[in-house]
Amino acid sequence: MRRREFIGLLGGAATGLPLAARAQQTERPRRVAVLMAYAETDKEAQTRVAVFREELQKLGWAEGRNVAVGIRYATASMDTINRLAQELVASQPDVIVSSTTPTTEALLRLTKSIPMIFATVADPVGSGFVASLARPGGNVTGFTNVEGSMAGKWLELLKEIAPRLARAALLFNPATAPYAEIYLGPFKSAAAALGVEGVVTPVADVREVEFVLAKLADAANSGFVVLPGPFMSNLSAQITSLAARHHLPAVYPFRYYTELGGLLSYGSDQYDNYRRAAEYVDRILRGSKPGELPVQAPVKFELAINLKTAKALGLDVLPALLQQADTVIE
Repeated sequence: MRRREFIGLLGGAATGLPLAARAQQTERPRRVAVLMAYAETDKEAQTRVAVFREELQKLGWAEGRNVAVGIRYATASMDTINRLAQELVASQPDVIVSSTTPTTEALLRLTKSIPMIFATVADPVGSGFVASLARPGGNVTGFTNVEGSMAGKWLELLKEIAPRLARAALLFNPATAPYAEIYLGPFKSAAAALGVEGVVTPVADVREVEFVLAKLADAANSGFVVLPGPFMSNLSAQITSLAARHHLPAVYPFRYYTELGGLLSYGSDQYDNYRRAAEYVDRILRGSKPGELPVQAPVKFELAINLKTAKALGLDVLPALLQQADTVIE
């Protein structure tokens, strides 16, 4: 055996690892930072993060070996979002994953260089995050959430499940849903077509939510539609509970509201967005540029109906609507 080969084998034996394996161990793990606009105790947020991590692992990124994933939970507080965004950008990760419009807006104010992926943004072009859906440009790309025309669909579903509906409020928080404007036109158009009084109802805190729903309950045949956004998501349990207390039919943007006792929900599969966000992280870590990856629309939508809640509200769900449902909670 040649002397050089012998020394190489001896070095490998001394460490107990092949040379290639030792080289891989000394390579710096890639760092992925995630900013969530939800509380750390939020089970829905925890599930989204778990789905993201699971997909990353399937793509060959193992935490503790070649990737480190850091999660920051900001709730829907803009002060907390801004503070954690500053900490996150200062840490200079390889890729940032942003959960929502408010977190993306805060992060983009701080960096135009760190690659970034948003998981659920309603209007990335209108919000100024990307130049176009096909060619985002810059350092950010990602996945859209629920387009504006859905507001009309939500009101139609509310009228279908509660035929006596005469008045409906569109509930949202302007601070965490600055994109709300894209939903207003479709909502008002659907209200006019259905003969329903449509009321646009911005709220700033939980007390205002309680006040608005109590006032709605004072008027016969009222209901409401909840817009997507981290503020409303963080209050999902309280909102569905208030709807039950005031005997109000309501339509929500995501299934977890219905699982909490909400009447009906229709919207995109949020878990699927986080799976696909992991795929974009994988592509960026392997050399792709975010500005060259197109913003993608949702591909999976879910209609969920809670029959127990419908019964409590005295509503008979038509068989045709039940047949359309992906999930029926009994």
